Amino acid sequence: MAKRKTAYVCSDCGAEFPRWQGQCSECKAWNTISEFVVASAKSVARQTTSGYAGQTAAKIETLNTIDLASLPRFTSTFKELDRVLGGGIVPGAAMLIGGSPGAGKSTLLLQVMCQMAKHETALYVTGEESLQQVAMRAKRLNLPDDKLMMLAETNVETICDLALTKKPKIMVIDSIQVMHVSDVQSAPGSVSQVRESAAYLTRFAKQNHIAMFIVGHVTKDGNLAGPKVLEHCIDSSMMLEGESDGRYRTLRSHKNRFGAVNELGVFAMTEKGLKEVSNPSAIFLSRGDNETPGSSVMVIWEGTRPLLVEIQALVDYSQMSNPRRIAVGLDQNRLSMLLAVLHRHGNVQMNDQDVFVNVVGGVRVSETSADLALLLAMISSFRNRSLPKELIVFGEVGLAGEIRPVPNGIERIVEAAKHGFKRAIVPKANAPKQPINGMTVVPVARLSEALDALE
Repeated sequence: MAKRKTAYVCSDCGAEFPRWQGQCSECKAWNTISEFVVASAKSVARQTTSGYAGQTAAKIETLNTIDLASLPRFTSTFKELDRVLGGGIVPGAAMLIGGSPGAGKSTLLLQVMCQMAKHETALYVTGEESLQQVAMRAKRLNLPDDKLMMLAETNVETICDLALTKKPKIMVIDSIQVMHVSDVQSAPGSVSQVRESAAYLTRFAKQNHIAMFIVGHVTKDGNLAGPKVLEHCIDSSMMLEGESDGRYRTLRSHKNRFGAVNELGVFAMTEKGLKEVSNPSAIFLSRGDNETPGSSVMVIWEGTRPLLVEIQALVDYSQMSNPRRIAVGLDQNRLSMLLAVLHRHGNVQMNDQDVFVNVVGGVRVSETSADLALLLAMISSFRNRSLPKELIVFGEVGLAGEIRPVPNGIERIVEAAKHGFKRAIVPKANAPKQPINGMTVVPVARLSEALDALE
């Protein structure tokens, strides 16, 4: 019997090592290296030569001779999902969707597949649930169930062989953590099984022009479970996020070879499944009628559209020698930096104050356009003075106290005007050259000018 070849792979970064070690020398993570069984050359050759009916002989071509019309995008019947995917589903694309348990991954994909099965051949492969459980969910959601093909199987080779007999246009694999390849001698969910199963399915999807959704689990830290190479071999990676007791879910793209990244789709969880939210700004701006200190509204840019989001700040005298700085939905290091800028260039000292900031609605803000809105919200809470309800604020704050411009400034102002806002404090470089109907724009170049505009 031939000796089994093994390697050791880091589950965080995908680096390989000839022997086990406690710390990964590439990403410096501890206890992330596990044994990986290398498939034999014969098994790899068998997978790549005889397993796929759609495989064609390799040849060298120039860019202008490649036929793009043969792979048109098609809709998923959900506009929010199409937006995150970059305009629709590309045939042959392998799309990974992750999320915490109960976020609604299986529910969303079951809704998509049942609607698409009306016009296209669709196959749903379930490895974690029985066919009866999936059928019960479809009946509870009142979905059309007479066209969707179902398969309960965890062996990847068997799934691909059965799929070739039906030739579906779209498939769902739920989930990659329970799939296994026969040639790999390890348990499903291990680094080697996830890696080989994902590579096998991705190769099968591309060679047969089948769009494939792959469901993935997340770790306790909220990251996608499995080796990092899993995200490298697929075409797009999405995360369905939302609190378990909350109603709304956000679908965010982290990688997309066929469109823009950081696109955001918003859904509402109802008794009939996930429903699209066409105007997310109305959700994130569900403020009360009375003006309250510490609240400001900013315009963030998510992918290809602006979103109006409320940011709240609470500044209170600290009873401890080391005041707390807590940020929910924002970068905590940036909060500390902005407090230093406020002290140096705004003459406002909060060294003895606890500072808590929160982005309403569970949105995660990663861009710097929220700097000015965050500072004004903290000033409002510190002075116990409310900001006007019709005020919109955005802009990046530099270490020298300057207000820097942000991308798509005019589009942000126009979006705020559509929602009834009357006044905007924006960077001077983002001020529109032509007046916007119903909107008074206050351009500022420095932090001191923004503070003066509140007086």
